[in-house]
Amino acid sequence: MKAPAPGTVELDLRGLKCPLPALRTRKALKDAAAGTRLVVTCTDPMAVIDIPHLAQETGAMLEERTVAEGLLTFILRKAG
Repeated sequence: MKAPAPGTVELDLRGLKCPLPALRTRKALKDAAAGTRLVVTCTDPMAVIDIPHLAQETGAMLEERTVAEGLLTFILRKAG
């Protein structure tokens, strides 16, 4: 796996069940600097609802969402 770009935080949350993906994403957003890009990868089907809701709740921008073979990937950018 290649190293994340500067200003990017990658969260590999595969195998974690609700509510852990949302909670860990919330903590990462809280700890990140404004403008930081978070790439969140998870397998919990509830994340399709939880992560976009979390983005709206925290003011983060949901830049991308992909679902492929049970793997969910979200790209968020922390508001600044």
